[in-house]
Amino acid sequence: MTPCAALLVAGFALPADPGAPALSEARVARTAPAATNTAEPPAPDPAGSALKRIDPAALQASVERAAKALGVPGAMVLLDTPQGAFRASVGTTESGAAAPPTAGTHFRIASNTKTMTSALILLLAQEGRLKLSEPVSDYVPGVPNGQNITIAQLLRMRSGLYNYTDAPELSASLDAQPAKARTPQEMLAIAFSRPPNFPPGTSYEYSNTNYALLGLIAEKAGGQPLKRQFQQRLFGPLGLAGTSLPGIHDTSLPAPSSHGYMYGGTAYALTDKPYPADMREAAESGKLKPLDYTHQNASYAYAAGGAVSTADDLARWIRSLTTGKVLSPAFQKQWLDSPQAEDPTAPEGQRYGYGIAHQRFTPKAGMYYHGGELPGFNSFIGHDPDNDVTLVVWTNLTVSPDGRTTANSMLPTILNQVYAGASFPGAY
Repeated sequence: MTPCAALLVAGFALPADPGAPALSEARVARTAPAATNTAEPPAPDPAGSALKRIDPAALQASVERAAKALGVPGAMVLLDTPQGAFRASVGTTESGAAAPPTAGTHFRIASNTKTMTSALILLLAQEGRLKLSEPVSDYVPGVPNGQNITIAQLLRMRSGLYNYTDAPELSASLDAQPAKARTPQEMLAIAFSRPPNFPPGTSYEYSNTNYALLGLIAEKAGGQPLKRQFQQRLFGPLGLAGTSLPGIHDTSLPAPSSHGYMYGGTAYALTDKPYPADMREAAESGKLKPLDYTHQNASYAYAAGGAVSTADDLARWIRSLTTGKVLSPAFQKQWLDSPQAEDPTAPEGQRYGYGIAHQRFTPKAGMYYHGGELPGFNSFIGHDPDNDVTLVVWTNLTVSPDGRTTANSMLPTILNQVYAGASFPGAY
């Protein structure tokens, strides 16, 4: 449940990780160096748009090339453009089996859940059940600085609250008892045992604690469990039949589903802990095999990253959210305008808003997006409203042997197949 992906474009000084090709601030050290794309680039779209003409064979070959370089067992790419729908599937959903991923394969979407939690909060605000300017202390007691932290600051990652998934004791507990159910209150207790990192509203820092709190706020304001509100307010109306928030004791995945793999312990996903040299060498040589994290209980992720979905559903979700099919026009405008520069010294870089990141990478193209990372899975969802492009990428290996979050690291290769007038460094 680390930050989104970051859209990196040549000529822009951007952080690496949540959105376009590369990783977000927590993963800057893991971003691959720029590489030459050896594939013949698609020709520009003759319509004169910001898009290239998609070559399905070239797209498939590029995904295969990236997946091989990253060592992922399986990967799925869904791309929708005005030219049509394109799908690229690589590898298998289970090591040792011939089970290729599909757009209907279920997987854990991790922090992409935040787009759903934020949408629910805005729906509740739209109905007058809460105000984004209200303090957190009106809904959840015992929050450090809670009387000075607004709901809007939680949404934008500007509360200053310690990120509970950074706590080493959580990773150790998950390794020791992977099937154990964990409540959001227990996660908040971990966060609140540490002092805040900065005064509310004075800086940006990605923290899952913010979204654990938003889940509790949504339950209080909406009067129903988060799982039920997601289903009744979001998944059901949009026809997202493959999307759900599992119950606290549920470690299963609906069929068909993918296994999820990662080298080493949980901390390598939750705290961005780098692989030691000997571990990396063993993984790259094949002497060390990744562990199967499929059934680790994701209840600790809750509103910050606990949902399960499919590529098909996520494409419909991010497109619907971005194009105004979820919120009223007034609240849709608030949502679209919410992203603020994560780094005030780089106003043209990655921006984070109400559970969504945004980055413009050419004058004619910009994308609203998020990323997700849990032990076993890495994923990206994005929609470009300027050009009607929707992109979903997921892999079933969290971090490559050389330390890169896998779906995020595939983005430069894929986006180079889509956009004219932009260069995405780090492509394979």
